[in-house]
Amino acid sequence: MNAMSNSKPKNAVDLEQLKAEFKELDISLPKALWFNHPLQHYQGFWGPSIALENIIAFQTHFEAQDSDIILASLPKTGTTWLKSLLYTILNRKSTSLHTISQQVFQTKNPHELVPSFEFSIYKKFNETQPDLSDLPSPRLFSTHIPFLSLPDSIKSSKSRIVYVCRNPLDTFVSTWYFNLSFYMNKDMKPSMEMMEEYVDKYCMGLFLFGPYESHLLGYWKEHLQNPDRVLLLEYEGLKKEPKAHVRKLADFIGCPFSEEEENENVIEDVIKICSFQSLKEMDVNKNGKSNPFFDNNVFFRKGKVGEWKNELSPLMAKKLVQLLHGKLKEAGFAFTYYQPPDLSH
Repeated sequence: MNAMSNSKPKNAVDLEQLKAEFKELDISLPKALWFNHPLQHYQGFWGPSIALENIIAFQTHFEAQDSDIILASLPKTGTTWLKSLLYTILNRKSTSLHTISQQVFQTKNPHELVPSFEFSIYKKFNETQPDLSDLPSPRLFSTHIPFLSLPDSIKSSKSRIVYVCRNPLDTFVSTWYFNLSFYMNKDMKPSMEMMEEYVDKYCMGLFLFGPYESHLLGYWKEHLQNPDRVLLLEYEGLKKEPKAHVRKLADFIGCPFSEEEENENVIEDVIKICSFQSLKEMDVNKNGKSNPFFDNNVFFRKGKVGEWKNELSPLMAKKLVQLLHGKLKEAGFAFTYYQPPDLSH
């Protein structure tokens, strides 16, 4: 089955056909469980069962525009931070930074401002098709889907993709706490034994949108081949050199900072507005809820580099480091801003 059909449904009959095709596919896919989330192995990655129909609808029916900007990432690699940065950089001239900080970010979580294809835009596709034609250009979207599974309309367009990656040790720890915060997991009793079990699953690629290596390599290889279309950013680099990375991000999406803005420290203002601490203190992120499964505050735990040292046993850390020494190293990928610990002894 090739992502169902390429024709856009125009009536209820087409939607019924789409549902029938999805049901047939659903039965055939391998299944697994990740923190009580049912997963299905689709096109080489483990997608959430709850969003599989949304993913296929996105693949089949999304029509990209050359001006689109798409943030891609694995979960818990800096997605929330990048959404706030992208939104602020794009809108800083039409909406003042003061307004963005004191009004927009006070009332909306970054995930509401930069909608996800698979969790937001296409979540009600079986009821109605999303109308994206009236969205102002450039349109800003996000996805956790691997590059190879993106719609052909994105790959063949001139739309730009920003990919953010993070070292696997901190990514796992952030993922661990994030998933434990889901309402459906409130009765789980976490332990080191349980964490070790999930480290093993993570290393096998059996987690939301995994495997880690193939996800990162897919976007990295496209970045090497088409650097004008795919920008790869490292979470650790953003933490270490935020000004240089925000300037690079603005240049890439076609909204560079002017000399006047540089002199007026606008880049520093953007960084401050979008900082972890600033967003964490916003009322919408302390008390709000934009998702039926968890509160907004779960997006803002610590956001530090190296937090894994306080959480993982030496054996768990060693297993996660092997992700960097396996397929990633064989492909020629290495983090620029992160030096994996030597755990050979």
